[in-house]
Amino acid sequence: MKTVVIEHLARVEGHGGISVVLEGDKVSKVHFDVFEGARLLESLVRGKRYDEVSPILSRICSICSAAHSLTSLKASENAFGVQVSPQTQLLRELLYRGESIQSHALHLFLLAAPDYLDFPSAIALAAEKPDAVLLGLRLKKLGNLIQETIGGRAVHPVNVVPGGFGTVPTVDQLIELRDGLMEAIKDSQDVIELMASLPPADFCQCDTAYAALHSPNDDSYFAGDEVMLADNGNRTVMRAAEYRKLANEQSVLHSHAKHSSFHGKPFMVGSLARLTVNPQRLNGRQAVAMERLNLRLPARNPMDNNKAQAVELVGDVERALDIIECLLRDGVKDERPVEVQVCAGTGTAITEAPRGLLVHSYTYDSEGRITAADMITPTALNAASMELHFRRVVEQCAEREEAVIAKRLQMVARAYDPCISCSVHLVRRQ
Repeated sequence: MKTVVIEHLARVEGHGGISVVLEGDKVSKVHFDVFEGARLLESLVRGKRYDEVSPILSRICSICSAAHSLTSLKASENAFGVQVSPQTQLLRELLYRGESIQSHALHLFLLAAPDYLDFPSAIALAAEKPDAVLLGLRLKKLGNLIQETIGGRAVHPVNVVPGGFGTVPTVDQLIELRDGLMEAIKDSQDVIELMASLPPADFCQCDTAYAALHSPNDDSYFAGDEVMLADNGNRTVMRAAEYRKLANEQSVLHSHAKHSSFHGKPFMVGSLARLTVNPQRLNGRQAVAMERLNLRLPARNPMDNNKAQAVELVGDVERALDIIECLLRDGVKDERPVEVQVCAGTGTAITEAPRGLLVHSYTYDSEGRITAADMITPTALNAASMELHFRRVVEQCAEREEAVIAKRLQMVARAYDPCISCSVHLVRRQ
């Protein structure tokens, strides 16, 4: 019997590990070990007013704080029947794009790229290839600037409120963002060239089910309330209110994160899932990027999630620029938030955080205070799929050298871009 243990996954957010047991050539056990304590945020917001919830729950993650803020607002507004203005919808989509730009740039250049080039860290990579790291930092800075301009802060936005925004950006601020995004068009193309230059990582092949928001238009991470699961040519659509059919969470003994499956099968969420579910988005520069990266859908290699993030980065920059051009062309209105009329009700929202599907669901009483809440993050949804791909990595590794297996396992883990701290939650079912 041989055991491979990775006690701590480096270059990911949170504390987790991987353990594998081999009995001869047979893989007898593969565990994605999540050691983080439950954050109990569902309990923390119980009894809170609707206008207090989003600022609290944005604290679940510093990387995806805008996604949590906006998904929280979407769930609350759904519960109260609030319809925001078209301008608010555009600004929220722009905020999402800023978060996606900074998150993908951080992941691709500082967390994932060192694996391909055999560097132990981004610092070591920067010493040898400073241009690559500087490219990633420029894009991350741009994404942060978008979040700061629209959300009021680069982390944990304060300007997003029920029914709209506290203040809207000025024309000068939008022009500054437009200038930065126009410069970033070339940077996003350079991302594709850098990704295309990396050594192949095709050591895991596996049929995979993918789940993503099925948006009402071609380019939305935020709008829509349907989720599509694509599995071997079959496509199943579920409404947001039916999220527990998809997130069929089960506790497992070896992890503090629950596992989700659809009809007993794990599924993957994230960039690769979004491209698979919404292929109509892949046109223009994104289509060219797909060809340059030799990315074919549906993909059988989880490492292709890195390529998919690069393709999305191209689209994020273009879409953010389009939104700003639209706002400048139509004129930015100094809108006040839509008034909220509280009532008893339940609202569920599903959006696409950078790492995949994000669910917030709340039940309110007649005074607009939460009586029950549920939040499920992308990494929680991905946990079972990660274990499936870890198993395939080991099964398909001809070498039984521990160092080779360990490196490949960590590369697949980082390709998922997990946020382990966000993956643990505890909800008492009545």
